[in-house]
Amino acid sequence: MGVSDEFYNFRNNYNIGTDLISSIGQRCRRITTRLNTDFWSTDSSSAHSLYVGSYGRDTAARGISDLDIGFQIPYAEYVKYNAYQGNGQSALLQAVKNSLLKSYGSSKVGGDGQVVVISFTDGITFEILPYFNNTDGSWTFADSNGGGTWRECNPRAEMNAVQIRNTAVNGNLKALCRMMRVWKDHNSVPMTGALIDALAYQFIETWGNRDKSYGYHDYMARDFLKYLYDLDREKTYWRMPGSGSYVYKTGVFWLKALTDYNIAVEACNMQTDDKAAQRRAKWRTVFGTTFPI
Repeated sequence: MGVSDEFYNFRNNYNIGTDLISSIGQRCRRITTRLNTDFWSTDSSSAHSLYVGSYGRDTAARGISDLDIGFQIPYAEYVKYNAYQGNGQSALLQAVKNSLLKSYGSSKVGGDGQVVVISFTDGITFEILPYFNNTDGSWTFADSNGGGTWRECNPRAEMNAVQIRNTAVNGNLKALCRMMRVWKDHNSVPMTGALIDALAYQFIETWGNRDKSYGYHDYMARDFLKYLYDLDREKTYWRMPGSGSYVYKTGVFWLKALTDYNIAVEACNMQTDDKAAQRRAKWRTVFGTTFPI
């Protein structure tokens, strides 16, 4: 088995399984139906809702435990809650929570100031972001922290930007995002998935082998690890593609990047079949047991 086969099999291992995709879809439809019933007087299981976050950008990997859903609320509700004397944002989130409790009374339903959270017993958590549509395609959403305020985001612009670049680089952007999530989780690297996506988007724009296939994924992982190490240490945030939203640094990630870059260099120098077992062992050090043995 050569490098191309190894990284092709790695792809099969890190992609989200069909059973989980089916379960996610069923839960999303039930959530959507509940909210549509209470806020739009329709029983549609698909209208007004959208996957956002890594699952929406299609950069999530196997092991995902947090699903983000945006749900559009009628503008009349914005007028209503914006007129509150104090923290109408909290009241809006409470109204969404109360709606979901009708269908999920036995599940843990809570919030964190911007989203309503449903925690399922299998460890999967859904975070529902109620939002209002703006004419430019951005969303206004409630932040109940600090007395309450309205904020803006643009997940559709982020998804479009990632999709366009992914197509331009032969699908390698999403593959890189997923691989590096495996690396992050295996090594407990203090990075968010959003930061991985933002940095991978920047990196791959000028990476020399961005149009190649699985036979170059070892070089792609190696070079991205070096890219992480070489980043400005003083920088505290980057911008999400498409929306320009701030994505903040949450810890020191470059030291682990350097350690695994050096291992990746060794693995990339073992291209021959007689070194295959050693090569795979190196990559399993970087990525863990998701990488094929």
